[in-house]
Amino acid sequence: MERFTNHTVLITGGTSGMGLATARRLLDEGAYVVITGRDETRLARAAGELDAGGRLLTVRADSADLADLDALMRRVETWRGSLDAVFANAGTGVFKPGADITEADFDHATDVNFKGVFFTVQKALPLLRDGGAIVLNASWTLHRGLPVASVYSATKAAVHNLARTLGSDLAPRGIRVNSVSPGFIDTEMYRDANPDPEADARNGAQVPLGTIGHAADVAAAVAFLASADAAYITGQDLVIDGGLVGSFPNRP
Repeated sequence: MERFTNHTVLITGGTSGMGLATARRLLDEGAYVVITGRDETRLARAAGELDAGGRLLTVRADSADLADLDALMRRVETWRGSLDAVFANAGTGVFKPGADITEADFDHATDVNFKGVFFTVQKALPLLRDGGAIVLNASWTLHRGLPVASVYSATKAAVHNLARTLGSDLAPRGIRVNSVSPGFIDTEMYRDANPDPEADARNGAQVPLGTIGHAADVAAAVAFLASADAAYITGQDLVIDGGLVGSFPNRP
């Protein structure tokens, strides 16, 4: 399929994990892709992995820094003139018991996961064509409590609420806004939060499908929501979790 031929898509946090996998998927489907990250070395490595030539633009930008977002949008406008879709994927994890969360932890999580997502969308709107699509990266933890994820989960609940409210706000322009809520997905953030070698088996045992997911699983869902195949879907959250949130495992 080439659902994105000549379309331009912005992916924040695109140097690894779900962002990188989504960039690869959309490039394979014909898109021009912009990926951002905070580290030039990681951006260069991602560009080498994607090997997309003139259809990839890498921009060093911190999504929580509004000046960086302004500069990013100027680069995108110079490169392609407009956007067809945005995947606001950049995020951070703070996984501690609530009693141990510091003000610095709180500020960092909310700056990146909530403020950064909101202003990424706001700054992109002048470039986003009518009829375009926005996908926000939320989390399964907005649907089910996780003891060490109080602030993280709250920011992700806010992200999905943005999908609903902005979906209504932008409907007159035909712009659809949805979120994805990944479950246990094999990414760098997952590995950092689950360094125990037994973590995959333990987490997979909670999942009806019996395993943790892959970044490509999320990329497929983002590609669907960003494409014309989802033309009548807005304000929704698509959970990609192998059944983790909604079902008990069927084990002997």
